[in-house]
Amino acid sequence: MVTSAQVKQVAKAAGADLVGIASMDRFEGAPKQFDPRYIFPDATAMVVLGFRIPRGSLRGIEEGTFYVSYCGMGYAAINWILQPMVLWELNQFLEEEGYESVPVSNCFPWCNIDTQTGEPRKDFSRPVSPDRPAPDVFIHLRLAAFAAGLGEIGYSKLLLTPEFGPRQRFACLITDAPLEPDPIYEGPELCDRCMLCVRDCTGQAISRDETVKVTVAGHDVEWGKIDIAKCAKAFQSPPPEHNPFLGDPGPVYVYGRALEGARGCMRACMVHLEEEGKLRKRFERPFRVRKPWRIE
Repeated sequence: MVTSAQVKQVAKAAGADLVGIASMDRFEGAPKQFDPRYIFPDATAMVVLGFRIPRGSLRGIEEGTFYVSYCGMGYAAINWILQPMVLWELNQFLEEEGYESVPVSNCFPWCNIDTQTGEPRKDFSRPVSPDRPAPDVFIHLRLAAFAAGLGEIGYSKLLLTPEFGPRQRFACLITDAPLEPDPIYEGPELCDRCMLCVRDCTGQAISRDETVKVTVAGHDVEWGKIDIAKCAKAFQSPPPEHNPFLGDPGPVYVYGRALEGARGCMRACMVHLEEEGKLRKRFERPFRVRKPWRIE
């Protein structure tokens, strides 16, 4: 019988930086359209994989000199190249052991949910029967990572891990292998509600006053209410004081045009957590060594 330790060993050898396991009952109470148990009703576990975003891929945006590294290596290459390859390796291992699995990378082009509003897309798909959600079910990967014990949800709604803070992306695999789940992360606390994510968000998309509260695996989780439209606009086309590009930056930024570089939710948070000594991963030099640039 395959063990959780074996699964983690295979996933890390294939390229995952973090691996956590959640039992499927931890998704009890999830809205039908977000409930991964409908994807594989006989699954017993979800394996959640974390992939670090290279700290250096954010360097060029921090200096205002080089953007393609974060777009490519810190974003697209993780979601569309690295994650699928690792998921294939892990899926093959489980199949050889006689277990089925559903690999899910961090890309949902066919999901039924409009990620701008959180509501089903109009005239996109319909349930095949009244007791099932419409295809495709959307898996909230940050909450899945929380359910797998990898970290805590920060005020910015990013999943913070003790290894990398906000600096990772997630994928998952749903399987009928009888794996032992990891405990829910219970500290040390990472998010101290410093509100730097709110202050430094280029799009001012994170509310300082309004929050969202949900219950995941019997634990209450809370984050600042996010204006997704403002977030998406800043992500692709920041305001002039934070955007050095004149007009259309060109086809090199076709993948989402990640020009904003997660200035508040990722960079400000990462800098704060590193300065506070809260992360296990340490560097020889601090990330922020100069005053953040701003175009006057």
